[in-house]
Amino acid sequence: MPALICGSLAFDTITNFHGRFRDQILPEQIHILNVSFLVPTLRREFGGCAGNIAYTLHQLGGTPLVMAALGSDGQDYLQRLRDWGVSTEFVRVVEDHYTAQAIIMTDLDNNQITAFHPGAMAQAHLTRISAHPDIALAIIAPDGREAMLGHAEQLAAAGIPFIFDPGQGLPMFNGEELRRFVSQATWVALNDYEARMLCERTGQDLATLSRSHLRGVVVTLGEQGCEVWVQGERQHIPGVKAQAVVDPTGCGDAFRAALLYGLERGWPLARCAELGNRLGALKIACSGPQNHRVDRAALGL
Repeated sequence: MPALICGSLAFDTITNFHGRFRDQILPEQIHILNVSFLVPTLRREFGGCAGNIAYTLHQLGGTPLVMAALGSDGQDYLQRLRDWGVSTEFVRVVEDHYTAQAIIMTDLDNNQITAFHPGAMAQAHLTRISAHPDIALAIIAPDGREAMLGHAEQLAAAGIPFIFDPGQGLPMFNGEELRRFVSQATWVALNDYEARMLCERTGQDLATLSRSHLRGVVVTLGEQGCEVWVQGERQHIPGVKAQAVVDPTGCGDAFRAALLYGLERGWPLARCAELGNRLGALKIACSGPQNHRVDRAALGL
């Protein structure tokens, strides 16, 4: 059955800084920050959280159903989705906007600085969700603010279980709004930085958040793997060593595709996370968020 993926479709401009951000930024001068980073390499890739998650889920053999907005320059992306055999029924084209654009710079420690122009993504809320007998579950990934709020409400009203994955969109929401998202969601997925921010803004720690109606909270820890919280109990899922560390862009999205794939098949959350760690290690060894190849047989699928 299809998994509905609500989030962004974007073009990513990916660059690499052959140094460390920490060596270039003086903490005592942060109030007058004025820095420039030399980036010898530059690539333009298909990206956006919804597109990245859909790519890996499709590679796994799942059925992604993307709900997102593209601009007038997005026809190549639209055709790319169709070439995978993915339905574009819920992809809105906004003719008087550009497709969302992300400019991503990565340093030697895999820290990233991103500039993001939302473009057509700001109109994503115009596409609404209603009850759909063929949709097994969904994910709310980073998207326009109104789209994230509205789609969460609509999924809850339609009785469709979903993962709340606020990502870099988390700072847009205050504590009350985040508590509302959590109350509507079935699972929550975050990285360690986002988890700390969510706890700070909601006033609840991870154990308390998971000791609720939620079926689980997953916190990714980069090369250290991830934590799975279920009813207040924490389980650490060890990381998988990557063959090479090339580009972390899209690793979190590959992990979330594994969550969707496993949850749809009734797997325990820990097993979903184990697959997510393997896919994250696979993705980081490849440039770009949608260029890795998934060998289903090698993964035992």
